[in-house]
Amino acid sequence: MTIAVGDRLPDVKLVKATADGPEQVQSSDYFKGKTVALFGVPGAFTPTCSARHLPGFVEKADDLKAKGVDEIVATAVNDAFVMGAWNQSAGSEDITVLADGNGEFAKATGLDADFSGFGMGHRSQRYSMLVEDGVVKQLNVEAPGDFSVSSAEHMLGQM
Repeated sequence: MTIAVGDRLPDVKLVKATADGPEQVQSSDYFKGKTVALFGVPGAFTPTCSARHLPGFVEKADDLKAKGVDEIVATAVNDAFVMGAWNQSAGSEDITVLADGNGEFAKATGLDADFSGFGMGHRSQRYSMLVEDGVVKQLNVEAPGDFSVSSAEHMLGQM
């Protein structure tokens, strides 16, 4: 079942990419007590993710923070090293990357997708959500192949 507005995020381990290396975090602790603009992508360094999704959140980071967002988080079914390199190459210090290397977060939210036909295995769907104190306040899930409702611009328009 897919997570919905009003649901609490599942409690799973994620890995935060930091300058000092990977740091395991528990999602229930990580999202507690703050407002987070969270976006999920099928994969770091994939075309739409790198050319449009991540750059949109980088560009709109100040606007999101002005609307009350404490942190902007990107997640994908990639390891922390790949996520860290992706953020270094196309992101900014305004974006935190949380690796979902085994896809546990994607599966637990019901936002997983099978990209085996493209040789990519099981990944995350493309989405964005606004999370307040671990509870989903907005959820924008893209149709396969689309990029519109999960953008930073769309999220800003909802706030």
